[in-house]
Amino acid sequence: MGTDNLFHKRKLKVADNLRRKVAKRAPYDKILIVCEGEKTEPNYFNEIIQFHKLNTANVEVDGSCGSSPKSVFLRALELWRIAERTGDAFDRVYCVFDKDSHETYNETLDRIYQQTPKGVFFATVSVPCFEYWLLLHYTYSTKPYSATGNSSVANEVLKDLIGYMPQYAKGSQNIYSTLYDQVEFAKTNSERSLLVSQENHTDNPSTKVHQLVNYLQKLIE
Repeated sequence: MGTDNLFHKRKLKVADNLRRKVAKRAPYDKILIVCEGEKTEPNYFNEIIQFHKLNTANVEVDGSCGSSPKSVFLRALELWRIAERTGDAFDRVYCVFDKDSHETYNETLDRIYQQTPKGVFFATVSVPCFEYWLLLHYTYSTKPYSATGNSSVANEVLKDLIGYMPQYAKGSQNIYSTLYDQVEFAKTNSERSLLVSQENHTDNPSTKVHQLVNYLQKLIE
């Protein structure tokens, strides 16, 4: 009897905590964004949340998963399952990662597209890397990238970006606000280059970051 009463009290406490958590949220989707790396991408999306005054109870950013596409997806799946078990599942889960030279890239894309329930998990990818999205704030380019000598494919993109943005470095703060006046230009360029890459049956270069940025910007509406 005592054990049953203790279990009942614990169940009521969990339900009460869930009600409190839900009550703190705004009336729009609950979103999880899991990024590769610990700084650049998490900093960028956390800044969007602050800049547009989105509710942090609605939008969660995690960058504690390492840099491989597979590790991003597995971390996202873990956090989604934990939330689902508590009865407070995420409406959308975004996996943000680069193609770069990662061996698990294609495997991870397949797993995300096959993940159920449908319409919850999204792959927000950049080819070769996230810096291509930043470059599109300055110029439209469909120049394909490849490693050259001792310079990696990502470093080749970085060279082009630094030509426009000398102060940029991995882990930089305030990237979104610094580039905000150019973000609509970047979204147009990104959508355009994505269509061109699809028409040419390639993905180099391309990015889908504009889709997530646009979604977050319009979320509060």
